[in-house]
Amino acid sequence: MQRIIVTDSTSDLDPKYLETHNVHVVPLSVTINGKSYVDQEEISSEAYVNYLEDDNNDLKTSQPPLGRFVETYEALTKDGAEVISIHLSSGLSGTYQTAVQASEMVDGKVTVIDSKSITFGLGYQIQHIIQWIDEGLPTETIVDKVHHLQKNIQLYVVIGKLDRLIKGGRISKAKGMLGNLMKIKPVGVLIEGNLEIIHSSRTQGACAKYLAKDLTAFLGDSKIKSAAIVHANATDFLEKVKDKIGETFNFSNFDTNYTTPIISTHTGPGAIGVVVLKEQN
Repeated sequence: MQRIIVTDSTSDLDPKYLETHNVHVVPLSVTINGKSYVDQEEISSEAYVNYLEDDNNDLKTSQPPLGRFVETYEALTKDGAEVISIHLSSGLSGTYQTAVQASEMVDGKVTVIDSKSITFGLGYQIQHIIQWIDEGLPTETIVDKVHHLQKNIQLYVVIGKLDRLIKGGRISKAKGMLGNLMKIKPVGVLIEGNLEIIHSSRTQGACAKYLAKDLTAFLGDSKIKSAAIVHANATDFLEKVKDKIGETFNFSNFDTNYTTPIISTHTGPGAIGVVVLKEQN
């Protein structure tokens, strides 16, 4: 039986790679000053970041509609194919829950997985699922292996400007204004799919140093298998972090990209995300 992967628009993987491997995308949407755009179809991550520079822009993100998932699942399974559908963390969006609901409304076999991640943290899971399907592993085995893989992924987010967190109600206005004044850069990490702030740095260099230190504890005796750094108009910051992590762990093969609007909406311009997959023990 043929198995087809479905995901959403937040993996930051190259669209040509997804197309080559027949990975179908059900996109999220972004709303800019009341006008809606389909993520990665009607607006790119790079173009979206430009709107973040103006604090007066009203920016929102929304999950795919239930009907889009139902249509996709029905079309892919009508000839007997099976679907493995994996999506950004349920702690960041309702997309996973919507996919589960849609899977229960179609006759075909659809297995839905919560990646508990986003950007390349989701992307690396997709890449492994492609490999495991090619190897002929049963779907149940693939699901188990994905859950194990998730334990070997660490994702950090460094906030660029606190204004967006203030607007989203994630921090108080007073705390956010003080943080901006002091140029504090909060560092968050995804824990079981939920973003938690674990540190604050005053400079990009100090932030890069902290990330390398925390990664040392995460990696233990393991080596880096894959690593990615994504950004929201922060190429200089990206290079500093890449240099520090590369030098610390003797690693150079980084994936880089503009980050998904689903992250940059909340982090603001100047933010970066760091994803590390360690060799599995």
